[in-house]
Parts: sequence; C-alpha cells; structure tokens
Amino acid sequence: MRVLGIDPGIAIAGFGFIDKIGSKLVPVQYGSIETAAHTPQEERLKQVYDSACALIDKYKPDTVAVEKLFFNKNVTTAFAVGQARGVIILAAAQRGLPVTEYTPLQVKQAVVGYGKAEKRQVQEMVRMFLKLSAVPKPDDVADALAVAICHAHSSVLTQKINEVTRR
Repeated sequence: MRVLGIDPGIAIAGFGFIDKIGSKLVPVQYGSIETAAHTPQEERLKQVYDSACALIDKYKPDTVAVEKLFFNKNVTTAFAVGQARGVIILAAAQRGLPVTEYTPLQVKQAVVGYGKAEKRQVQEMVRMFLKLSAVPKPDDVADALAVAICHAHSSVLTQKINEVTRR
C-alpha cells in the first residue's frame, strides 16, 4: 500500500509518500510545496493544487492521509490553510483516491504512543521508523510523513472495523 501523507499549508504544504510492505515502512519521496508570500491567494491555491495533482499522478498513491485543521489563533491563517487543505483533498478526490483525516493528537499517538508528544519526539520517531539519516526539513515534511505513518499503522484497524460494521 502506498500512502500519501499531507501536512496542509498555504505557504508550505509538507508531503510524504511511503510504502507499507507487510509491517515495514519504506520512504518513497517527500518534500514540500511552497508558495511565495506576496502572491495573490488564488494563485497560491492554484500552485498547491497543481503541485498536488502532479505529485499524485507521478507517485500514484493508493490512499491519502491529511492532517485535520485545528483552530488557529490567527483566523486568517486558519482559513488559508483550510483552503489549501481543500484543494489537496479535491486533487485526491478527482483521482478517486480515498482520503482519511487525522487530528494532530491521533498522529502523535500513532507515531510516538503519546498524544501530547513534543514535535521533536514525533520528528525523531519519523526518522527512526523510516530509517532516515536525518529528520526531514522543513518541519512540515516530517509532519506529513508522520501523518502517512499514522495512516499506515491505523489502516489495518480501520479496515477491520469497516468489515465488521458491513456485516
């Protein structure tokens, strides 16, 4: 199973593709989609959308996992991040990919085992799980890989729950 993890953002959206092969997690590609600060909002959203489409088309994930937006003190920033998140989800939906959303608490719980883990703990666990020589930078990239890892760990349980509830 190939998972695309996304840490949405308008300035920087982190992405990470991982393959789950049995119980092993293998990094495929990771990085960030970045837009310039003084670019009109609609152009930034188009850049995020176009980049997300190109990445999905190139790396062909089976599923997409996106971090849920938690309310930010800066409402303007929260709206912009929400819009970027929306165009990424649209790119996945247009390609028929299932999208699963995870809260930051769920991601930390799945990756570190503690829902209130610090950012550096999550980053170090990402590095260890994927056997990387260093923590991916910027932080948004490590966060996106954490979301992908969360989904890889949670997908088996989610699938089993769905099977039981269908009966």
